[in-house]
Amino acid sequence: MSVGLVLPLGAEQADLTTAGGKGESLSALVRAGIPVPPGFHITTTAYRDFTAGPLTALIHQALTTEPEDASATIAAAFARAPFPASTATAILAAYADLGSPAVAVRSSATAEDLPGLSFAGQQDSFLNITGEEALLDAVRRCWASLWTARAIGYRARHGITGDLALAVVVQELVPADSAGVLFTANPITGAQDELVINAAWGLGEAVVGGQVTPDTYVITDDTVTTREVADKTVRTVRTSRGTRDEPVPTDLRWLPVLTNPQALELAALGHRIHQLYRRPTDIEWAWHDGRFAILQARPITTVVRETWNDSRLGDYLWTSANLGEAIPSVMTPATWSLVRAVSVSSLGGHPMNGNIGGRFYLNISLSLGLADAVGAGRFLRRANENLWGRIGEDLPRLPTSRLTLIRLALRTAISELGTARTLRRRLPDLLATGQERSRDLRERIGKTDEPAELARLWDTELDHVLRVDAHLLSAAARTVALDQTRVRTRLEKLVDPGEVTALLSGAHGAGGDLASLGPVLGLAELRAGRLDRDAYAAAWGHRGPDEFEVSIPRPAETPAWIEAQLRTLGTGEQDPSTLLARQAQLRQAAWHRLQTQHPKQAAKLWPKLDQAARAARRREQARSEFARLFWIFRAFLIRAGELTGHGDDLFYLAIEETVRVLHGDPAPLTAVPARRAAHEHYRALPLYPTLLRGHFDPDTWAADPHRRTDRHDATATPAPAPDDLVRGFGGVAGVVEGLVRLLHTVEDGARLQPGEILVTTVTNIGWTPLFPRAAAVVTDIGAPLSHAAIVARELGIPAVVGCGDATTRLRTGDRVRVDGGQGTVTVIDSAP
Repeated sequence: MSVGLVLPLGAEQADLTTAGGKGESLSALVRAGIPVPPGFHITTTAYRDFTAGPLTALIHQALTTEPEDASATIAAAFARAPFPASTATAILAAYADLGSPAVAVRSSATAEDLPGLSFAGQQDSFLNITGEEALLDAVRRCWASLWTARAIGYRARHGITGDLALAVVVQELVPADSAGVLFTANPITGAQDELVINAAWGLGEAVVGGQVTPDTYVITDDTVTTREVADKTVRTVRTSRGTRDEPVPTDLRWLPVLTNPQALELAALGHRIHQLYRRPTDIEWAWHDGRFAILQARPITTVVRETWNDSRLGDYLWTSANLGEAIPSVMTPATWSLVRAVSVSSLGGHPMNGNIGGRFYLNISLSLGLADAVGAGRFLRRANENLWGRIGEDLPRLPTSRLTLIRLALRTAISELGTARTLRRRLPDLLATGQERSRDLRERIGKTDEPAELARLWDTELDHVLRVDAHLLSAAARTVALDQTRVRTRLEKLVDPGEVTALLSGAHGAGGDLASLGPVLGLAELRAGRLDRDAYAAAWGHRGPDEFEVSIPRPAETPAWIEAQLRTLGTGEQDPSTLLARQAQLRQAAWHRLQTQHPKQAAKLWPKLDQAARAARRREQARSEFARLFWIFRAFLIRAGELTGHGDDLFYLAIEETVRVLHGDPAPLTAVPARRAAHEHYRALPLYPTLLRGHFDPDTWAADPHRRTDRHDATATPAPAPDDLVRGFGGVAGVVEGLVRLLHTVEDGARLQPGEILVTTVTNIGWTPLFPRAAAVVTDIGAPLSHAAIVARELGIPAVVGCGDATTRLRTGDRVRVDGGQGTVTVIDSAP
């Protein structure tokens, strides 16, 4: 065997340059112990020996003509050219060592399976080749296929130039009883936790070439979750002169090609190969004589998008109310992992929350199912209407016994009591030291010099901040609903809606320390010269429209942030201090009337109102400090990207995966392309409905011109079209007329003119400076305790929140009447 012309199949020298993409891959599989048919490589050195001299000049000349003409000229020249004696001797000696069997002769190009490109099918392969003369002829034809019109055109379109060469792989032919393709990631959905097998009778060419509809097997967690048996009409079989397609015998057409144990055995091989390549892989396989053989494997060069859709987990009712306000954008995997770490992910086998198309949803079927089991369902619905909005009575029933639900409810109650005790002990310190601790940790993160050092900081301190401190602050941010609900219910029996709103305002207290109002009141202090820029940035630089999305800079990271905020702040009658003072007068007048008309009830309600206001301040401050912690996690990810050289790729890993990368394990990075593709895809879709029941497919919903934007029920027929009124929650009582200003992002805030009606999908802390300029606020997402309602109530601005479809039914320039008490928006005159 001449060194350089032929190599053993598992030779370490068989790399892309010497053995081409297919050969390099097979060599790696052999060395990894994967069952590959025996064979050898004919290297690119043999190709260059064959084409040296006149053939090289002829190729260059032919390529100046059209691809079809060039291909014909080169093919004829290759057919005439003699084999160099040394090359023929080396090939035939390797063939004899193999036992001179029937072989498959496959082209293997050096420009094959490059990142972002797949050259599959561009060069030729030949099956069932027997004998020395036939082998050399097949090799010659493989070499010539480097210059087919198709291959020439493909390389030209992708800018592939330079010194091209072709290797050839010769392998013993597996007389397959069945064969097909295995994908280590679902090629349809992009799900990387699913392997997909296509299988048909005979050789695999019928599957690869698309002549037959194969059986399909989907394997998840070592279980065959789907098996679709097709009508397999054609199979490829060996003949004395090669191969041919023939009809499948009737008794085999509908028979499953693989048993479930066989599919799992093949899937196990797929897992091994996936780990070898560290990315989704396309694998050709064959089954003969009771064994699997891997014929070739190549990384999938087209990006397979992941699917993020927890609505597939069962028939549940999901809501994004309140959550969609806190996290309004499609989450990166890093953000989703942080959110999951601070919340209980499941209970009794049912998800507590979910990622649906990149957006955060809460499974309220579970909490309401537990409440119903202990007789508290009606109370919980009423108590949480302020957070969830109206959800109706028709809920999917959990497929769980009442006794099991009662046990889960008791376990949950005990856990909540433990959290409450810890909160009473630790919350004051978390709130008091949050700003200083955040600054200290960010500085220490920035001073780390090595990935291992940053990993140690996470393991010793930051992981505790996430799983303990952030968890407690998140729990504290959810504790105000019952206080607010109880006092609101009692007030509604005594006074009209406008009075209720006025009496429930004032949560900012005498010191103006309601965190939701902090940014706008701080801006007013800054403008008045009573606060400097550094102090303002330290206090509020962590609050913004996407304050929990770690891939997005905090406002304080943007140099022009404060000036942009000041430009949108209202003046005169729209100054926030003026609005607060006016609302305080309304509140005092409402309280005086309540004392006069209902003195006994007023005496009992005063401490309740004070308690609700203090709870609101605590909730908002906890949420503010919770958001501040996410700045720490963002700083950690940025530094990790700098130290490892992987930059913003780390936003597409779970936080645990980033720590693995810091510890020296690069395997998680293979998932980045598929996750980045998923994130970009979901970001391009419209905002999903607030309420979802059953399986929700974001793509199907987005493509429906009659889609509803408030709720989607996969188990029911579509509801009739809404009437002329836009309906939502009466966040703040009051009636006002004005022109609509439809804003899709807070960056468009400068377009809002004083006195216009602000209409948008969702607001959060980043929108606060715009509120004083608006005559009223209308949102698609929200509930009485959402950000828009809280801030509008304190400022005395009428608001209707949680409409679901306001942004699709109202346009800039429409004249509308907003009734905050009734929760309606009426179009008086449509814009032209």
